[in-house]
Amino acid sequence: TATTEIYTLSLHDALPIYYNMEVTNKISYDIDKSAERIDDILNAGNGNFSDEKNLPERKNLTYKNGYYVNITAIFIDMVGSSDMTDEHKRPVLAKIYRSFISECTAIINADYNCKEININGDCVWGVYDTPYKTDIDSAFGTTAKLNSLIKILNHKLSKKGYSQIDVGIGIDYGRALMVKAGYSHSGLNDVIWMGDVVNSACHIANNAGRNGHSPIIVSDCIYSNLCEENQKLLTKTSISWNTYYEGNIVNSEMENWYKENCND
Repeated sequence: TATTEIYTLSLHDALPIYYNMEVTNKISYDIDKSAERIDDILNAGNGNFSDEKNLPERKNLTYKNGYYVNITAIFIDMVGSSDMTDEHKRPVLAKIYRSFISECTAIINADYNCKEININGDCVWGVYDTPYKTDIDSAFGTTAKLNSLIKILNHKLSKKGYSQIDVGIGIDYGRALMVKAGYSHSGLNDVIWMGDVVNSACHIANNAGRNGHSPIIVSDCIYSNLCEENQKLLTKTSISWNTYYEGNIVNSEMENWYKENCND
């Protein structure tokens, strides 16, 4: 059976969420060269920004081009992580953060459709190339794995006498502009994502697992493109008068592992 392409929503471009770079060398600042770089960037033709059906590779990006692409963004962040500073010293907090970030990254990275992973504080988020409905279902499955992971992690944290954690997981689909930004010829650069989809997925995650909401919340667009079986796992909810769908979904294989190995 041919795979059905997903239905898209028209979204307005917005400011990008985070990006960071590690300093790798020291170069004296030259105001004349700085002015030239600004002119090069501002004088680049708008025709250098093209629409693409699939996510291009990073190596295709320059400081003068960019790609409009439809992506799925998944965010997971820790709920109330700032409160843990009152309960644990920094070495313990570092262990908790490392464990959380390590395995969230491992799960997100394992999906073939995931093309970019970003880590910002206690938040891990991934960019997925999802041109078909089956790809949306696959990304949704990743959220279930992330939710199951937290149960396993909390069991291990509890055994060490550390605070258990709660998370919020948000997922949305939409159009984004993929661009390369940084300091030309310095090695200091990264890919940034401009578009409502990134901001929206982050906003959804910041509401998930809080104020009575389930740990996983998906946008109306994501819900509309899920298979019927996955839709049945979610219930309708509202955030700021907008419609979303939420659930406490787990991965069956990981749930069985948890029951067999985390019963002490």
